[in-house]
Amino acid sequence: MIRFNSLVLLILFSTVFNVVMAQKMTLTGKVTVGALPKENVNVKLSGLNRLVKTNSNGEYFFNQIPAGHYDIVFSAIGYSTKKQKIALKDSLQTLHVEMEQLASSLNDVVVTGVNRATTLRKSPVPIAVLSKKTMDQNVNTNLIEAIVKGVPGVSAVTTGPNVSKPFIRGLGYNRVLTLYDGLRQEGQQWGDEHGIEVDEYGIGRVEVVKGPASLTYGSDALAGVINMIPYQPNFEDGILKGDLTSNYQSNNGMVGSSLGLAYIKNDWKYTLRATGKAAHNYHNPVDGYVFGTAFREYNLSASARIDKKWGYSKTAVTYYDNLMEIPDGSRDSVSRRFTRQVFDVTDDIKNRPVVPEGELRRYTINPLHQHIQHYRFYNTSQFKFGKSDLNFLIGAQQSVRREFNHPTRSSQAGLYVVLNTLNYDVKYNLPDVAGIESTLGINGMIQGNRSKDATDFPIPDYNLFDVGAFYFAKKSFGKLDVSGGIRIDRRNLEWADFYVANNAETGFGRRVNLNFPGAELQFPSFDRNYYGLSGSLGLTYNLSEKLLLKANIARGYRAPNITEVGSNGLDPGAHIVYLGNRSFKPEFNLQQDIGLIAYLENADVSLEVFNNTIQNYIYQSRLTDAAGNPVVIVPGNLTYQYQQSKARLYGVEFGLNVHPSQLKWLSFNNSLAYVVGLNKNETLVAKHGRDAKYLPFIPPLQIRSEIKLTAQNTQGLFDKPYFKVDALFAADQNRFYALDNTESFTNGYALFNAGLGTGVKSRSGKTMFDVFIQCDNIFDKAYQSNLNRLKYFEYYASSPNGRSGIYNMGRNFSFKVIVPIN
Repeated sequence: MIRFNSLVLLILFSTVFNVVMAQKMTLTGKVTVGALPKENVNVKLSGLNRLVKTNSNGEYFFNQIPAGHYDIVFSAIGYSTKKQKIALKDSLQTLHVEMEQLASSLNDVVVTGVNRATTLRKSPVPIAVLSKKTMDQNVNTNLIEAIVKGVPGVSAVTTGPNVSKPFIRGLGYNRVLTLYDGLRQEGQQWGDEHGIEVDEYGIGRVEVVKGPASLTYGSDALAGVINMIPYQPNFEDGILKGDLTSNYQSNNGMVGSSLGLAYIKNDWKYTLRATGKAAHNYHNPVDGYVFGTAFREYNLSASARIDKKWGYSKTAVTYYDNLMEIPDGSRDSVSRRFTRQVFDVTDDIKNRPVVPEGELRRYTINPLHQHIQHYRFYNTSQFKFGKSDLNFLIGAQQSVRREFNHPTRSSQAGLYVVLNTLNYDVKYNLPDVAGIESTLGINGMIQGNRSKDATDFPIPDYNLFDVGAFYFAKKSFGKLDVSGGIRIDRRNLEWADFYVANNAETGFGRRVNLNFPGAELQFPSFDRNYYGLSGSLGLTYNLSEKLLLKANIARGYRAPNITEVGSNGLDPGAHIVYLGNRSFKPEFNLQQDIGLIAYLENADVSLEVFNNTIQNYIYQSRLTDAAGNPVVIVPGNLTYQYQQSKARLYGVEFGLNVHPSQLKWLSFNNSLAYVVGLNKNETLVAKHGRDAKYLPFIPPLQIRSEIKLTAQNTQGLFDKPYFKVDALFAADQNRFYALDNTESFTNGYALFNAGLGTGVKSRSGKTMFDVFIQCDNIFDKAYQSNLNRLKYFEYYASSPNGRSGIYNMGRNFSFKVIVPIN
């Protein structure tokens, strides 16, 4: 009887135990930073591969979880990842967590080029992150300049202070893909004389992928990707938040103001930003005020987002409007003072009047200027399906670009092109299988370019259709993280016959039809498909918690852009006649990256080495006749013809950031970037030797150093004030493409800068405003960057002062105040 009762008890206990273990549990909690709730924290139950995000109150929620032991991981951009073990026993359990801001960026979460949000630790691809705080603490005349200062290996081709085209490791134009909030930026990227159409005050974070990213994005990501992510404050339900930014810069009198507002109510988030900037001509100690470099810029943006259990959907709209003058570098031959073009005969230099000194400091935009407008409307959405999710991005853009270059008819545009683009991107993050995270995707664009009422036509009216599909996967094997994938692309580029003729009334060119008297066929019809196969394979090995070894090999692809295959005319703003080649093949590159990163107690050390070989590399070269003399098609303008050959780029980037643990107020940050670009056209190099050995637009060796002192606590009304001194050392660039005088030697230089800043709090502890005072080029150094296009704006073989071309900006003070709105 006793044995029978014991058996019954054993069965009952076993039954109850199984019922309890089969019971579904609920886990909830709150994530905070200090006393404030933290929104958009990724909370993952690693044993079940379930992921949720915290809401505006910092709360998260899991239901239907089997009882058991789990690892729960909390991660967010800019904060240390937190991992805890939890035993779920009760039907409802609570776990609250407080997160800390990152001391290093190893666990920083990135979203660019990796398909799913992942930490820098796990990405084998070199990725750099630039925060709003870092950008605020520098003197920037545009967003690309801020990125150049903050990310080693990134440089820019410039045409004055408001025009910067990003280059990554010596490659630029359509080889660097720029994104705004994940959407491709499309705005005639081939042109030299305009920058990226983005509001610099509205960007809260920049992620830079250094190396081929064609796997995820297709053509135009051969060199890398720059993703500019809009700024958003920490939302609080029912409370209007935002900021008011005011900025003044002394060199060109730039005045900038930006107002941003954000509001959340229930599941809806709204943002609005308006920005205005204006500047007169900039100044340097050699040229004085540089005529033709003033600008006026306006930006508007708005967004609305809803977050639900099924996912989220965000709709946004932006408007960019920029009036900027067109410099040409014409001067008086004796005084070297700048002169103004008054007739449409561009080579009539001797009869041009000198620009009055007082006019050089006016904010009025000259009749000869550019007017660039960019409209953007897009939606990005995510739909969750248990352990998988589907992500959509669709966007429409219009870029309107007008260049007014006729002094006698100032309202007549020389160039007037309208580019319409429809972008689409669909990604499906599959459920994890055996620990493998994988993504299937398809993306591309439909594009059309049309010339309007213009007189010059450097490119034809064209239509473009682009589509690509990819598969990407990653898996962790203990200390080893492996990722890679494959992609195939197809791009179609076509246009019809394009005829032009002389307008008898004005004497300018105009577009006409076939039957118009005197019609000339400037662009014969064209229709071609380009195909690309790209992919990557990389690994990250965690030698320890703070020591990583990274390696990646990637094949990139880029179809030729419209000007490389189709151009046949004057781009008036660039003062260049471009000649394309219809037989060009797509570019393909193979790049190897090896990196070693160490985050030690007192220092961060990084070393990245890369080797990049390119097939069918396309570049510009001046056109000369058989005697070696420059070919002049349009008087007063240079003529460039595109070339294609093999190329190789290799280099190194090194970083050493010292932050003594016993002296937390002190940091000493250093970086080095070096790249060599070789022209592998053996026939050309054998004929011309060193003149043809190197590629154009390659930056020299650059070293940046910064010493920064930051108070660790509030000092009276001042919240963590800082003072810093930094320097840029650029070596001589004697490795340049000298054939046909395309480029010339550039002297090295050293620039010294300084700045201080602080938050200012009320007696109650509330932040009233942040103030930043900076000075770039303290000693007013006269220098020319080898990537400054104005260096070649020169009409005379020699000058009285022995200086040629236009120099970069001189000393520049910046005063910036940011007032929070709450």
